[in-house]
Amino acid sequence: MDNENKTEVDDIKDDKGYEEVCYICRRPESKAGRMLRIPHNICICVDCMQRTFDTMGGTGMSPTDLMMLDPMFPMPQDVKMPSLDDEKEESTKRKGGMPNFHFMNLGDFGGFDGIPHNQRIKKNKPKKKEKPVFDINNIPAPHKIKAELDQYVVGQEQAKKVMSVAVYNHYKRVTRKDEDSKIELEKSNMLMLGPTGCGKTYLVRTLARLLDVPLAITDATSLTEAGYIGDDIESVVSKLLAAADNDVERAEHGIIFVDEIDKIAKKKNTNQRDVSGESVQQGMLKLLEGAEVEVPVGASSKNAMVPMVTVNTKDILFICGGAFPDMDNVIKERLNKSSSMGFLADLKDKYDNDKNILQKVTVEDVRTFGMIPEFIGRLPVLFSLEALDEDMMVRILKEPRNAIIAQYQELLAMDGVKLTFTEEALHEIAKRAMDKKVGARALRAVIEEYMLDIMYETPKDDNIGEVIITKEYLDHTGGPVINMR
Repeated sequence: MDNENKTEVDDIKDDKGYEEVCYICRRPESKAGRMLRIPHNICICVDCMQRTFDTMGGTGMSPTDLMMLDPMFPMPQDVKMPSLDDEKEESTKRKGGMPNFHFMNLGDFGGFDGIPHNQRIKKNKPKKKEKPVFDINNIPAPHKIKAELDQYVVGQEQAKKVMSVAVYNHYKRVTRKDEDSKIELEKSNMLMLGPTGCGKTYLVRTLARLLDVPLAITDATSLTEAGYIGDDIESVVSKLLAAADNDVERAEHGIIFVDEIDKIAKKKNTNQRDVSGESVQQGMLKLLEGAEVEVPVGASSKNAMVPMVTVNTKDILFICGGAFPDMDNVIKERLNKSSSMGFLADLKDKYDNDKNILQKVTVEDVRTFGMIPEFIGRLPVLFSLEALDEDMMVRILKEPRNAIIAQYQELLAMDGVKLTFTEEALHEIAKRAMDKKVGARALRAVIEEYMLDIMYETPKDDNIGEVIITKEYLDHTGGPVINMR
C-alpha cells in the first residue's frame, strides 16, 4: 500500500465518531448506505455513482465493480481479479462501452483536502436502555404493582387497584401456554373515565415503563373510516410496532392506549355520514377482540412502497380513556328518574355539587353517551378516576418521585442554591391551580409564573444560599425570603 492510501486509512481510523457524507448529494452514511472512497479522501454514495454512470451512457462498469477495485473494501480471498488482457477482451464484447474512459479526479480542482470535520455528521450514540422493574415472564402480585405506582401517582387508589389486577391477569394469560388447559382466557381491556388533568395518560405511561413493554399512545380524534382522509384504524397498531422497534413478537405483548375515546361517540341529530364516530367504533371491534391485521412498517398509511407485516392483536392490551364531557348530565338524568314530589322525594340539584359523580357511571350511561353496545362489550373493565381537590394537588406537588417541587429544587441546586416552599405557599399554589380547572397540568403553569424572576436573578449573586417561597410572595404583598451563605 502506498503512502497516500495509508494516510487515508489512518484518517478513517481517527474518524470513527463521524459519519461519512456523500460529496455530491450531502447525505450521511446512515441514510445513503455504503460509501465509495476515491482519492483525496472523497466519499460518494452508490446511488450518486450509479447516476453518474447512467448519465454518461453506461461505461460497462457498476458501483459494485468499483467497490471491488476500491482498496478500502477488502475482497474475499477466493475472488480472482481479471487480468489486463482479459479486461481488454471483455471490453470489446460490452455494448455501449466508452473506450479510453477515465474517471475524473475531483482533487485536481485544487484547494480540496477531503471533507472537514465541521461538515461531517457525528454518529448517534446508542441509547442506554433502562432496566425494567418487573419481568413479564414473572409478573408480581397486584399489590406489588400498585406499590410501584404509588411512588409516581398520588391518590386514585381505586383506579390503581383496578389497573393492577387487570394487567396482572392479562400477562398471566399471555405467558400461559395454550396447550396446558382447554379453558381460553379472555382479554381484560379497560375503559377509564376521568376529568381532564386527573392523570389518565400518566398512569398508563408509568405502568408501561414499570413493566418494560412497548406502549403506543394514540389519539382517537384523528381516526376515520377506511377510504377517508385521516389515520386508518390499523395505524394504532403500526405506532405500537414502531415503539417496539419493529419487533413483531414484542409488539404483540404491548399496550395500546387510545386517548380521547369519547370523541368517536355517535353523533346525535346528524344527517351526514359519520366517518369519525360510529364507523370508527365498528372498525375497532376486531382489533379489541383479537385479529391478524396487516400494518405498514415505518409509516402510518399503506402504499406500494412500504413493506407490510402481520400483527396479531389477541395478546395486546387495549386501554381506552377519555374525559367524557357532559357525562355528569347523563348520570344525573338517570339518578333523578324517581319522583321529585312529596316529603321524601329527592331534590333535582342533589348531585350538582358532587365532584366525583363519574364514580357512579354504568355501562348504560356510556351507551347513552354514544358508544355502541358492541364496543362497550369488548371493554369489560370500566372504572373512573377521582377529581382532584386541593389536598391532592398539594400532595402532587411534593410526594411523587419526580414531583414538580423537586424538579425546581434540582434546577436551583445546580447553582448551589437551596429552594424551600412553605406549607401555606403550597396550598396557595394548589388553590390557584384549581381555579384554572385543567387539573394537575395547571400546577406547572402557576409555579413557572412565580419562579421566573427567582430563576433569573439568582445566578447573578453567588452569595445567595437559600430561597424560601412564602404565601406573601405569591399574594404580591412581600418578597421571597433570601438567606445568604
